[in-house]
Amino acid sequence: MTTKFEICSSKDLLHYVQVTLQNDSVRTEAGVARYWRGNIQMTSQMPTMKGFFKSTMTGNKVFRPIYTGTGTLMLTPRFHEFVSFDLKNERYVIEKGAYWASDMGVEVDIQVNNVAAGMMSGEGFFQTAVQGTGTVIACSPGPVEVVDLKNDRLVLDGAYAVARSSTLNFTVQKSSRSFTGTLVSGQGLVQVLQGTGRVYFSPVPNHTIALQEIIVDSITGNIAGMILPKKKGLMGMLSKK
Repeated sequence: MTTKFEICSSKDLLHYVQVTLQNDSVRTEAGVARYWRGNIQMTSQMPTMKGFFKSTMTGNKVFRPIYTGTGTLMLTPRFHEFVSFDLKNERYVIEKGAYWASDMGVEVDIQVNNVAAGMMSGEGFFQTAVQGTGTVIACSPGPVEVVDLKNDRLVLDGAYAVARSSTLNFTVQKSSRSFTGTLVSGQGLVQVLQGTGRVYFSPVPNHTIALQEIIVDSITGNIAGMILPKKKGLMGMLSKK
């Protein structure tokens, strides 16, 4: 029994994952299948109360369909990139919304962050975790770099950590030792991964995602510009009274 994952690109800059099944099964995130061909059956099992709680805490879909049989399954295209990595009786923590698909030998679980890291990182107290043996497909805003840490330290400021070994210590710290240095540096708070393990991260988004971010920032800035003067004008009138 073999499951083959292939990461493909189209001419219009979209990326997608094609899964070839040979009398085997694959688990995917809910709603990401575009089509399947061959003798493949889709099942969606009711989660246990524990599974329901885990999905709710991590913000993930409660139902993850399983496709079983022999044939080809194509997953939904995105402008994002995709990365494939293999687990060998290991556990990794995955960025929110990054989980896409995995072998049946991989269990989808949760990772509990400490209170400080959960509040200040924006990741929340719970993140998705995968553990076991098999292949995992994750979604990333850009090309992925792999760093192996050996009693080392990786500091991320704006870089997207797609997946990290659960053996690494995850904290959020000031970019400088002093509060003043943090303020004047323009870096603010940074995510720190320390210890021994592997990190898959995306330091630079691809041009399509970068363009989307620029458009969103521009729209947000314009909306704020239209609202703030009105508030200022209102405050000015109140102050005159």
